[in-house]
Amino acid sequence: MKIAAIVTDIEGTTSSIGFVHDVLSPYLLSNLGKYIRANKEERDVSRVLGRLSKTTGIPRHDVNGMIELLELWTRDEESYPDLKILQGMVLEKAYKQGLFQAPVYEDVPPVLQLWLEKELNIYAFSSESVKSQQLFFRFSHMGDLRLLFSGYFDSQMGEKRSEAAYRNIAQAIALPPERILYLSDCKEELDCAKEVGFMTCWLVRPQDTSLDPERARVKSPHQVVTSFNQIQL
Repeated sequence: MKIAAIVTDIEGTTSSIGFVHDVLSPYLLSNLGKYIRANKEERDVSRVLGRLSKTTGIPRHDVNGMIELLELWTRDEESYPDLKILQGMVLEKAYKQGLFQAPVYEDVPPVLQLWLEKELNIYAFSSESVKSQQLFFRFSHMGDLRLLFSGYFDSQMGEKRSEAAYRNIAQAIALPPERILYLSDCKEELDCAKEVGFMTCWLVRPQDTSLDPERARVKSPHQVVTSFNQIQL
């Protein structure tokens, strides 16, 4: 059956893993608390803090206690939606100040453009919030890439290593799973997508992993490539 939509992971697939670990995570740890203290009375921040107070039991006035928990979650790379919302706010300010640009592999935009011209719908799926994903592609070092995407999915769909997430995505796209191709550098994610019926492609980036792509291809149920140029639809 012909592929009608493509869903792609971001970190390790369209861009380097190192950017998140070496740039974004340290920046968030250094600036999340400062941002919350400076903006705690702003409507959007206040709403998030109110929800966090209800779910964690930390009193609403104990901003320092909430910040300590949020920083712990950040260090542990947790994907709680309210954490991701606040992180997105912090990153939006940093991107707009020009503090950094998101690195996208050079093979990615031309192929995405080609798929778009073939009238394929392209979606991003990440544990990061939709807003963070949009910022990433808006402020990439290769320019604003947002128009290449039809939409974005985050942890609201479910955990990336759960079959439920891919069922929810297929339902949201309104296509049978076998008409959707999922791209990722994570075998466990691909296994879950495959179980649901997705077509799958494993990106083994030499820049990000010591895994030998030839070894990965042995008995793998997934198409294995090292760049977007090699992906077969």
